[in-house]
Amino acid sequence: MTAEDIKRIYAGYSNVYDFIFKKFFHPRHKHVIEQMNIRPDDKILDVGVGTGLALPLYPDYCHVTGVDLSEEMLKKAHKKIKKHCLKNVTLKQMDAMNLQFKNNTFDQVIATFVISVVPDPVKVISEMKRVCKKDCNLIIINHFQSNNKLMARIEDMVNPICRKIGWRTDLDLDHLISESNLLVNSKYKMNKFDLWKVVMAVNNK
Repeated sequence: MTAEDIKRIYAGYSNVYDFIFKKFFHPRHKHVIEQMNIRPDDKILDVGVGTGLALPLYPDYCHVTGVDLSEEMLKKAHKKIKKHCLKNVTLKQMDAMNLQFKNNTFDQVIATFVISVVPDPVKVISEMKRVCKKDCNLIIINHFQSNNKLMARIEDMVNPICRKIGWRTDLDLDHLISESNLLVNSKYKMNKFDLWKVVMAVNNK
């Protein structure tokens, strides 16, 4: 998928995104934000902020910058900022593969449900590492290809269809970690049957 493909697909999703995904994504957003140990005045970058489902979950004593490629998704996120009177959030339209921030700008960087959407996941992680301070948290929540051979085969089969509707199902986590030189502290599912994994890493640049 190209950037223009992603813009087009997620513009179409923008009006129904929360209805479809909130019940799945909200518990995972909440869990991970609680695990981040956010300190007062921390600068947080939320990569692929989408419609802003996670924004009300951040503590009001930190500074959150949310970026997304889709202008239509960001319009929904702006509405949440107004609805919840979020004074500590800034939104920017931006390509995750080319973040328009200086090196070492953020104390923590989080990417939720976006790594399997972008054309180049390794490039996104490289950019996350660049804009994040050394030894600080990099957090990813995403679906990765199953280690079960039968499930992996099924994911390979449905991958062409999934790509047409906005994401891929064949992203291998171990390969991504290796290619990105990502220093992972933990990787786990919130429950045995979860389709998504939480990856907690430290910026080892």
